[in-house]
Amino acid sequence: MLNSLCQQHSDLGEADIQQIQKFASCLGSIAELTDSDVFIDCRTKDPDQAIVVAQDRSSSGKSLYFGSVVGKFAHRSKEPAVIRTLEIGMPTMDMHGVTQEDKNVRQSVSPIKNSAGDVIAVLIAEKDVTKSVKAEEKLSILTQTTEQLITRGTRPQSGDNSLPYYVTDGILMFNRSGICAYANPVAEKIYKNLGYLEPLEGLSFSNMTFHGMEFAEILDKKQIILNDLEVGRYVFHVKYTYVKNKNEDFTGVVMLINDVTDMKKQERELVLKTVAISEIHHRVKNNLQTIASLLKLQARRIDDPLAKNAFNESINQVLSIAATHEILAEEGRDDVDIMVMLKKIKSNTLRSGLLDHKAITINLKGDTFLCESDMATSIALVVNEVTQNCLKYAFPARDSGTIEIEIYNGTAYSNISIIDDGVGYDVKEKSAEKLGLMIVRRIITEKLRGNLTMESGPGGTKVLFDFPLSSQPGESM
Repeated sequence: MLNSLCQQHSDLGEADIQQIQKFASCLGSIAELTDSDVFIDCRTKDPDQAIVVAQDRSSSGKSLYFGSVVGKFAHRSKEPAVIRTLEIGMPTMDMHGVTQEDKNVRQSVSPIKNSAGDVIAVLIAEKDVTKSVKAEEKLSILTQTTEQLITRGTRPQSGDNSLPYYVTDGILMFNRSGICAYANPVAEKIYKNLGYLEPLEGLSFSNMTFHGMEFAEILDKKQIILNDLEVGRYVFHVKYTYVKNKNEDFTGVVMLINDVTDMKKQERELVLKTVAISEIHHRVKNNLQTIASLLKLQARRIDDPLAKNAFNESINQVLSIAATHEILAEEGRDDVDIMVMLKKIKSNTLRSGLLDHKAITINLKGDTFLCESDMATSIALVVNEVTQNCLKYAFPARDSGTIEIEIYNGTAYSNISIIDDGVGYDVKEKSAEKLGLMIVRRIITEKLRGNLTMESGPGGTKVLFDFPLSSQPGESM
């Protein structure tokens, strides 16, 4: 059937069809090795579709298919990985696809090329979209077929890269004498990058190990796992497994090599970036504190009470922003614990000159949560401004009072309320006159994308603002 399908739907020549037929004869071993549904698809005269010319499945696992799909078409809109690899000749790994039976799968696709290097078909392995195959699981699958591949000789011929080309780990199989009996293309590439010039098959274990381990040591321990093994500029995860046949007789050793060099490089770059960002926040915090100190020196030289209060307000605003950067510098990340930040603002307020020797108590309570730095800075400015207003206006003829700052973390919206037990005021009459309140309202609506609510009377004032934690920062004022 494969021959007739290729002749009917493709422009392939006899030699190419024979080569595809050779690959098809390996499908059973590949299906067993990977516990997958495997296929060979050929390009057709329509550039947006391919045709299934061969199919096999693992005898030990449950197939995703009710019947054969040989002779059916794979369309670009449903199986983009198949068409992509046919077009560009490169493997496509773990891409979503929809089968001819309308089932969601993950496809890994490898090109099949002729002697001239032209792509004539693709090899496809499919797994359930919900199934994740970890390295340990892949190794278990491989070891189940090691006896077949090593002792029975049913492995690819030299130069035949169809068998697990799409497996991302290097696979080496050693016989009972410690001689390499099989190496997949990924393993060959790894050793080639390390400077090996000769074929891997036939080399002894002692000439291929990365760490001076003896073959007998693996036989003794049965299984060995080595993580973050540095070899030159490369980093590998290596796993060895002792393999036995059904009669519990030793047949060989499987070596699985995972090249994690790029992953480790990205991790190092991320650490360096995190350190750099933390240092930037630390310097910004120091600069802001320096500015606050300069403002304090200026304030001491001023006798006008109104001007002195204006300086103190500015100092607290600067220190509120500095508190955010201080937390970011300490935590080394771009989000802030809101409770920790507000505690710092409370401390700055108590140290400021706004209390005027009055016994004002500031209580902070409620939930805590993390928010990104821009949002944290906006929240800090709002809480600082409202708290300063309470200190200035809520207790004009009293020597004591209480300010409650309450945090509530909701599912869609969170809110913060600042409540004092002061004299209160007419919200409608005076709200428009205060520049500070205008700034607060603008920060809440434009930066936090939230809402401001104010209630005031003889028993005190309550200011509440809410905001969605998922909101994006607004434009600068």
